[in-house]
Amino acid sequence: MKKILMMSVREDEEEAIENWSERHPDVEVGIDTGELHADTVAKVKGYDGVVIQQRSLVENEVYAELKNLGLKQISTRTAGYDVINVKLAHENGLKVTNVPAYSPRSVAELALAHTMRLIRNLELFDERAEEQDFRWIGLKGKEIHTLTIGIIGAGRIGGTAAKLFKALGAKVIAYDIKPNPELNKVLTYKSLNEVLQESDVISLHVDLNETTKGLIGSEELALMKPTAFLINECRGPVVDTDALIAALKNKKLAGAALDTLTGEENFFNFDLRGKELPSEQLKELRAMNNVILTPHVGFYTNVAVQNMVDISLDDVLAIISEKRSDHEI
Repeated sequence: MKKILMMSVREDEEEAIENWSERHPDVEVGIDTGELHADTVAKVKGYDGVVIQQRSLVENEVYAELKNLGLKQISTRTAGYDVINVKLAHENGLKVTNVPAYSPRSVAELALAHTMRLIRNLELFDERAEEQDFRWIGLKGKEIHTLTIGIIGAGRIGGTAAKLFKALGAKVIAYDIKPNPELNKVLTYKSLNEVLQESDVISLHVDLNETTKGLIGSEELALMKPTAFLINECRGPVVDTDALIAALKNKKLAGAALDTLTGEENFFNFDLRGKELPSEQLKELRAMNNVILTPHVGFYTNVAVQNMVDISLDDVLAIISEKRSDHEI
């Protein structure tokens, strides 16, 4: 019987794991709540494969140890794989897989939800309601069909978001280094500067790599309309957070919705009630009434969670069975 260890398992994933296991009675799936690190890699002993989902880096010494333990792969049940040193993994004979499309709709729908809250000033109405101020003066909303939505990164998720916005009547423009002709009926491709200058809402959907770190900085933010909103549903380091805070303070932007932040591994998905927040940037953003913060939950839907488990385990099983996974990096 083949054995696979799932690490960093949350309680809400257990049903999905059980569902997969029922369909694969010849595979034993072990569950561990910890992350994969130098001081935990010994837990993998006796298993044929390992699946992770974590925000902190896998240390370099782990890859050689996985090789010594007889493993041939390391899989992450996420789209992003920047916590894995792919080059070092390959040098140690480990194949690396991710889940590039667990559910494009899950993230795209959150981008739409964030957009609707911002353009209807719902976060500001919530603030007034908490103070028992039920006036609407000064908070006139905008209808989405009157707006231009700019998609930066029109891949699986960005392309799905574009289709949702288009279906609601919005004009959609996009920037992507690899334009997809199949989206030409949905959006119009333009340069990055043009998208920034012309859009009423910018929605970010790029991968995190050396070319996208700091993609949206002070210069890019200065190109946006002062009435525009920025939405980040991809990765925190894509945006220069200090530059964003400055733009918001100086009213160079109307607002922002952020599902991800640089340094989020220190606060997102933690109960910090009554505790000092570990990030000055987070404190500043929370103090702004035109900023919506969600703790990286774009992936967190019924369909996406099941798909992340299914696809990652399918990939591991393929590799340890001497077959090829379609998601090898």
